[in-house]
Amino acid sequence: MDSAGSPSTYNLSFAIAKGSTCTPEWNGTTAIDNSAVKSRISALKTSGATVRVSFGGASGKELAETCTSATALAKAYGEALDAAGSTQADFDIEGDALTDSTSVALRSKAIALLQKERTDLKVSFTLPVMPSGLDSDSLALLESANDNSVAVSTVNIMTMNYGESYTADMGDYAITSATATHTQLKKVFGLSDAGAWQGMALTSMLGVNDVSGETFSLSDAAQVRTFAESKEIAWVSMWSTFRDQQCESGSSDDDAATDCSGVTQTAGAFGEAFAG
Repeated sequence: MDSAGSPSTYNLSFAIAKGSTCTPEWNGTTAIDNSAVKSRISALKTSGATVRVSFGGASGKELAETCTSATALAKAYGEALDAAGSTQADFDIEGDALTDSTSVALRSKAIALLQKERTDLKVSFTLPVMPSGLDSDSLALLESANDNSVAVSTVNIMTMNYGESYTADMGDYAITSATATHTQLKKVFGLSDAGAWQGMALTSMLGVNDVSGETFSLSDAAQVRTFAESKEIAWVSMWSTFRDQQCESGSSDDDAATDCSGVTQTAGAFGEAFAG
């Protein structure tokens, strides 16, 4: 599905800690300089795209939870960026890592060190969101970044998995979540209306979500794209490229799968819907 929608950037998810060490690995299982992974990254770049290393995610340990100093943490982040040949770092902070104030502060210090060493480094944070906006822990993380003079390029909100009480249209919820977050970003970063939209990104989970009753459709993707274009939002994205295809006949459509969407579609249709 690499060509569907001609993606401008791929998030490489996820670089996390090897066990309880300060060593980065892909998914905590594959060496950060693994030759097969590097070959895959090279192919993505050859397609005309750039790559962004995403640290964290919902599983395993984010490196800020295992490294003991800002210097060591910055070094670990740098190793992953160098292995991918990337000048873009995303920090997908959720779950326990988001509520751990110690690791939040350490991460901010390490990112600030990294940006001093790498003046072209673009930093984004990927954070969970609700239709009411970012929660207090996410706002505290952004305040920590500010306090440590981190230059944040983009706040990427995960417009998905709101909870079983949310049963309406997923496209509408994405827009409601973005609108609430926009107000928060203006306040946190002191941005203008336009600046807050331009500093935001939206990532949706294709098709069947992890929460029962949540299904993000192709029409939702088109709705989100139109909204993003009207507001000049930094980017729209999807979780994940592997899921942008219909599940094989006979498989269950009730659960979110890692390699298909659970909805009727042609391969790459979501990428095309997001690209317009």
